[in-house]
Amino acid sequence: VYGLYGFQQIETPAMETLQTLMGKYGEEGDKLLFKVLNSGDYLSKITSEEIEERNSLRLATKLCEKGLRYDLTVPFARYVVQHREEIQLPFKRYQIQPVWRADRPQKGRYREFYQCDADVVGSDSLLNEVELMQIVDTVFTRFGVRVCIKINNRKILTGIAEVIGEAEKIVDITVAIDKLDKIGLDGVNDELRRDGISEEAIEKLQPIIALEGTNDDKLATIASVLQASETGLKGVEETRFILDTLKTCGLNNQIELDLTLARGLNYYTGAIFEVKALDYAIGSITGGGRYDNLTGIFGLPGLSGVGISFGADRIYDVLNGLDLYPKEAVNGTKLLFINFGEKEVAYCLPILTKCRAAGIRTEIFPDSVKMKKQMAYANAKQVPYVALVGESEIAEGKLTLKNMATGEQSLVTPDELVEAIK
Repeated sequence: VYGLYGFQQIETPAMETLQTLMGKYGEEGDKLLFKVLNSGDYLSKITSEEIEERNSLRLATKLCEKGLRYDLTVPFARYVVQHREEIQLPFKRYQIQPVWRADRPQKGRYREFYQCDADVVGSDSLLNEVELMQIVDTVFTRFGVRVCIKINNRKILTGIAEVIGEAEKIVDITVAIDKLDKIGLDGVNDELRRDGISEEAIEKLQPIIALEGTNDDKLATIASVLQASETGLKGVEETRFILDTLKTCGLNNQIELDLTLARGLNYYTGAIFEVKALDYAIGSITGGGRYDNLTGIFGLPGLSGVGISFGADRIYDVLNGLDLYPKEAVNGTKLLFINFGEKEVAYCLPILTKCRAAGIRTEIFPDSVKMKKQMAYANAKQVPYVALVGESEIAEGKLTLKNMATGEQSLVTPDELVEAIK
């Protein structure tokens, strides 16, 4: 699907220098970085005093110069800066590779997992956001998974904070609003009071907390609350453009404006997206947004980008839970040749080559053991067809083809065998 939209694939190394990785994910992220010991005598530059001090953080900086990548975004920023002379802007890239986090594994959280990222850098156009949402919609339609695409805008959140005069409390506010379904309006207001938000600010927040209706209704309410905030109104305008344009594209899945969505607040600067599966309980299975200065950390300021990331492993969990794996995705053996001995194998090998050349997944049992054992192997691997060649078949220049599902057997030439299976 990425290819359909003109994205090019790149890959970056599993390891990056710690200098590249550290300080990009916040303190929590730094703790979850897997660090790699320097090669050779890694203790050579360490004094006895430093070892006795047992300051693990300081020791780590001297013992380790490299780490496993934590996400695909920071390596991508490094790649863009490194190749800035060769890259044609806007640069549309996708990357599907594993990332590592020193986390405690549990359902939906892994130490090693695949991210499937697509980003566009060097373009401010909101058409990029529109296309990324179409990509999300197409992918989940093909998977047969019903999803809700949630959208918000960082500028709207900034505008709300400006209008109520509680700029530093925006995270507390979104967390409280997110609990509306569980604890009701009074519960949300009580929580806001506990977070130290003034009565006047809570009063102004009421229409925002109780947002309902269509996306257009919600945007109209937000715009009236944010009349005094230029930033907030810009966020409303951007969101309206994305939603209105998507109406003309005919999405298969629902898209919903959700003000409680506040992912990576210090990171995103415009639209924010998150995707939830409707028929299976798990965290978000895709996320992303617009960021303004990704490459600035590597000395190339002012390059805007927007991207999404599919969480492959969580999507596998959903496909497993809903039994949606396409049967043909498991590329098993289609045809097994039974091994009756040297002479028979010599006759079979050119036919195996012919089958494989025709795209049929074929194997021959490597040992000439009892036929019962070879058939058990075919059953265990759910191989649909078995070819048997004995003296009489060799004499006729044919082979016996057995359909394992029906038990039906037929005598065929090598050409007929290929046709029958294809």
